Amino acid sequence: MRVGYCSADDSDDVAMTLVPVGHDEGGSARRGLTRAGAVAALSTQSGAELTRQCPLLLALLPRLAAALAAQRAEAPTQIFALDELSEAERDLLVDVLGEGEVGGIVALPDRRIAQIQESVLAGLWLIRIEGDAAQPRVEYVEVGAIPELVRRAAQDFTLSDVVLGAAPADAMNVMPVLAEIRERKAAHRAGMPSHVINFTLLPMNAVDMAHLQATLGNGPIQLHSRGYGSCRVLATATRDVWSVQFLNAMDTMILDTLEIGDVPAAACAADEDFSDSAERLGEIIEAYFE
Repeated sequence: MRVGYCSADDSDDVAMTLVPVGHDEGGSARRGLTRAGAVAALSTQSGAELTRQCPLLLALLPRLAAALAAQRAEAPTQIFALDELSEAERDLLVDVLGEGEVGGIVALPDRRIAQIQESVLAGLWLIRIEGDAAQPRVEYVEVGAIPELVRRAAQDFTLSDVVLGAAPADAMNVMPVLAEIRERKAAHRAGMPSHVINFTLLPMNAVDMAHLQATLGNGPIQLHSRGYGSCRVLATATRDVWSVQFLNAMDTMILDTLEIGDVPAAACAADEDFSDSAERLGEIIEAYFE
């Protein structure tokens, strides 16, 4: 499904390209380093020098480590603004944290794009909301299973019901599938396990799939996980309904599913991730900033 936002029946779709949070919008090479390069550069500088150059970043890192240690998957996320950091400090933060397994984009109703990138510390996310003539760019880091912006977009920028309509000619199974989606959607409550429909095992012809996509619509969220193979997680325009597709190393789809429920687990950090990330961030602080 192509990704767009849908806040009303007649809303437009917006074609989007996934751009890493650290990307330079002007197209020139970043002054910062990759994570490996940043760590190598850090190893040549004394802790005292880094303290002098990056005092606000040095103060932020222990707060992030503490937040990770206390975080749980079902708990509200914790947001840390980067407004007061210098450009050099923001660049160093992005470079040291690197790019983790999950990244993606959220289309906002004002037609701006939010870029989402998990760091190499699972459960620690970097978010950039692109600026425009009316609003400045916003950047922050967030600790949680999935950024709150993703959860909110999945609820606020989607439609509440499935309109079944008439069955198309030559359809096989799409109408019973849509009825199942509608029933499961109505029964779902936040925190309940998701219901999965596996199209790999279910006979659906081209007419079925076209009608299914047209009925569910294109949603505001596109996520990609590289955690266990490659996985695409796309919100549909229908609330609580997600397209989750698993691909092999050749980018060939091996499992095509719909999930009816909360943000799919394939894109979310788990409880054990937070303690591991807190420990790793503590090691980074000790090694390079003390």
